[in-house]
Amino acid sequence: MSFAFDLIPIGLEYLAASIEDIVEQVHIVDMELDRRRFQECLDFYHPDLVGISLSATEHNETLGLAKLAKQSGAVTVIGGYHPTSVPDLMLSHRQIDVVVRGEGEQTMRELVEHGSAENVLGTSYIKNGKIIRNEDRPRIMDLDAIPFPARHLRQYPYKSADRKTNCDVIMMSRGCSGLCSFCCEPSMSNGCSRCRSPENVLKEILEMAQFHANKPVSVMFADPNFIGNARQVERLCDLLIEKDLNIEFGALVRADMMANNPRIVRKMCKAGIAKFEMGIESPNVKDLQSTRKGVATKFHRQAVKNIRENGGRAGGTFVIGLPDQTEEEIKEFPVYAKEIGLTGAAFGVATPFPGTEFYAELDEQGLIFESNWDNFDEMHSVFKTNHLTKKTIEELATYCMAKFWNIDTFIDHEMVAQKRTLRKKPVMEFIKERSLNLGFMANNGNELQKGNFDQHIKTFLEAYVDPRVEAYTRKVGVHEAIEITKFLRVLGSQKIQCTLKLDDTTISFVFKTTSKSVNYISVKYGREEDSTINLDVDLNWLAKPSASNWIKTPAYLFKNNLSPKKLWNTFRLFVAVGTEVVASNLSTANSQK
Repeated sequence: MSFAFDLIPIGLEYLAASIEDIVEQVHIVDMELDRRRFQECLDFYHPDLVGISLSATEHNETLGLAKLAKQSGAVTVIGGYHPTSVPDLMLSHRQIDVVVRGEGEQTMRELVEHGSAENVLGTSYIKNGKIIRNEDRPRIMDLDAIPFPARHLRQYPYKSADRKTNCDVIMMSRGCSGLCSFCCEPSMSNGCSRCRSPENVLKEILEMAQFHANKPVSVMFADPNFIGNARQVERLCDLLIEKDLNIEFGALVRADMMANNPRIVRKMCKAGIAKFEMGIESPNVKDLQSTRKGVATKFHRQAVKNIRENGGRAGGTFVIGLPDQTEEEIKEFPVYAKEIGLTGAAFGVATPFPGTEFYAELDEQGLIFESNWDNFDEMHSVFKTNHLTKKTIEELATYCMAKFWNIDTFIDHEMVAQKRTLRKKPVMEFIKERSLNLGFMANNGNELQKGNFDQHIKTFLEAYVDPRVEAYTRKVGVHEAIEITKFLRVLGSQKIQCTLKLDDTTISFVFKTTSKSVNYISVKYGREEDSTINLDVDLNWLAKPSASNWIKTPAYLFKNNLSPKKLWNTFRLFVAVGTEVVASNLSTANSQK
């Protein structure tokens, strides 16, 4: 789900490190973050060669960048999963000079040294109007011999979800033994997995910590199967435990490996590798078989159990819109995710990428109807299925996100995290994180579903109504997961109702409190009449911002609090919030000292 992050182009940093000693200058430009137009970058650097890394989604944008680079007199070289899978298609465009297939470090170095692609293994290029495909380059077996990524060439601050903490990326291994039909990795590694030595990885981690001035860093192991070599991972954990690093790690893992190695899971969490993303894909055996996932559903629950017991974050990804899935089956995905105990989940639309078995099968049957590569982004449906329309599949992705990411999920995440952090999450910190989540979903939803965003908001709201929220919060107690003592003491016994309205859809969040506890939180249709504080939000105004709407919004927000008693209760709410804000600011100031 790469759209969710400001990805650090670690692949380009590896390439830059491999040629730094044989070129006059090398620069990395991240067009996701750079405020300059690409032509300005070309005019500033005057490059002899421009290399572009891309996935299918960036196909069209890459052609535009390459055209500008050619017009500026540079040789254009492209690489990544997409060009490796469709080199002839890329070379059919005159602005592309060379395609690097597979791993690029040795290929790029030879290409620069030779000054042309002739006889350079792993390249495709045009000569005398014909495509020349040189032999494949053997995979790099000794990964310790590869220079560390050139992090010193970064021009931008890469931040984690809180927008404050630095983030980074590291790889311990390459390749994956899995052969999932929808995954691009087999086309690159063909099931061959290679691993760096734990000592070499630790050396890079220590250099990374120094690069970030030993400040807190959120780091993702980007290996397609981090725990593929369990023995080496356990050795790395032992080395990390000996160090006192200000780093929190995440990793992409397979559920069967996490289920079968509880001791290593315990060590990973102890070593700070505590955020995990597993390819769950589906609770249905037929889906797992059709995609050649190779992981039985019995491993899902055990893997999540092992992670939760050690205070880790158990995240999982699901694939919706496979050829034979039905609407009823897909709607059970978020239910299954909660039943097995996931504390994080993503629901991506099945996308056939070139080079995968999935793409080959659908292409042969003539089922792929989308020709715009921009929409091959795991959020748009691009092929015909047996039971569902494009519109239904895309709305089901929104439905699944809403049904899973409800308040009970966030509270559950905090309850699990306490096992490792040994503290409750401060209420203002919790609220700030949820605000970031909401802003992220709104921004990306608007970007990805232009022209149909209103319908997706409505789908999201309707899916958010769930009686399990009240059942869970009554059982667990929000005050047991979040430090909210001062807030409740000031607020007292209240029934706060926040009502959201969009067209003819109205849902309400109800928070029932005492001076010491949160009795429950519920999400339901309509509104209740016995609330003591009302907050009303008209999403029609927010969806269509204007100067007059910004004036109307504050009055509308509190329109149902006009009685003296409700005005007094609302005042208490403001004081309670103010108390927490002051306490949060003081805590932040003290921690910075």
